[in-house]
Amino acid sequence: MFGASLAAIVLGVIVSFLIMNWQRLGRSPDKEHRDQVLSASKFWYDNRFVGPLPLKNNWRGSIKESFKSNPYNVPADDDLSLAHITKESFAQKPYKDLRVTWLGHSTVILEIEGATLLIDPIWSERPSPTKLLGPKRWYDPLIDLDDLPPIDAVIISHDHYDHLDYDTIKAMEHWNVRFIVPLGVGAHLKYWGIKPERIKEIDWWESFDVKNVTITATPARHTSGRLWPIGADKTLWAGFAFKGKNRSVWYSGDSGLFPGIREIGQRLGPFDLTMIDIGQYNANWPDWHMGPEQAVKAHIMAGGETLMGVHWGLFNLARHSWTEPIERLLTAGHQEGVDILLPRPGELAEPHNLKAARTPWWPKVPRKTAAEDPIISSGCEDIGW
Repeated sequence: MFGASLAAIVLGVIVSFLIMNWQRLGRSPDKEHRDQVLSASKFWYDNRFVGPLPLKNNWRGSIKESFKSNPYNVPADDDLSLAHITKESFAQKPYKDLRVTWLGHSTVILEIEGATLLIDPIWSERPSPTKLLGPKRWYDPLIDLDDLPPIDAVIISHDHYDHLDYDTIKAMEHWNVRFIVPLGVGAHLKYWGIKPERIKEIDWWESFDVKNVTITATPARHTSGRLWPIGADKTLWAGFAFKGKNRSVWYSGDSGLFPGIREIGQRLGPFDLTMIDIGQYNANWPDWHMGPEQAVKAHIMAGGETLMGVHWGLFNLARHSWTEPIERLLTAGHQEGVDILLPRPGELAEPHNLKAARTPWWPKVPRKTAAEDPIISSGCEDIGW
């Protein structure tokens, strides 16, 4: 009797949660969308997208790890150094036609050869299907959406909550802007009120031009879905290359290391700047995210000149100390002679200006080293890991 009552309560909570947050969950592509768009992809097999390599997970280790705490995985209030940013901050033309403004995690304003692109924007308090639960952001958005410079395109790498944010997209519902997304992600946007003619879905290696910049979706080693396992891998995930006449940038999106990054560099590089996933990693799931040392490896494989780490500095989504990704990136980058860009959140940084954004701004915090906690993706033995 008690067990049946408890089951009914749990079921009621789940149903209530789904009803209250239904719109935030988004919508998977319908049959017509799948038949006309997704099935044309060379990466669509058996009604789902398949990445360049399988993702291996130690579920038992992950569950055990979830019970551990780390007092240093969230910054103290006085640990953060944030840049003051306004609409007027963007009035001056970028030095050598390239400027990047990192707003924390993977949200970036990229200015390249006259085009202004907004990548993986999240203005919400939590990367979650509900406003009530989930990790909170460490600081308020550094600029209001209405105060952004004129945006030519919004780029979404995949549909996980920390990259595709319902409240942010709804706030853009009436923006006169193009959305460039991987295959299938347009279904979420249309469900949330974005007009279909403003959405461009592209497959890996497909391109779309914005002003003078060619935007190409690149393969990534990750997954997708907003209510696992329902809808898992029904939409594509991607990185993006941005190529103008003289400037070129690669954004990895969320990705583990895989040999195909060399092909990205060969086909679309070299790159003035790479923006690579360095944080929110764990040795129990090393194929989902790059991690700091492998980010340096990926940067070299892709033919990058300057590297900026993203996917850190805003949310606590893993157990490592909050500064560990950037500290380990600096160590690995120094060993390989890689130039690392270190902008404060909100700082306008110019990769070709060697005086800018190359000084650590965070405090020293206890952390693990690469030797103590190596992040090594599976299936990468042929590239030296």
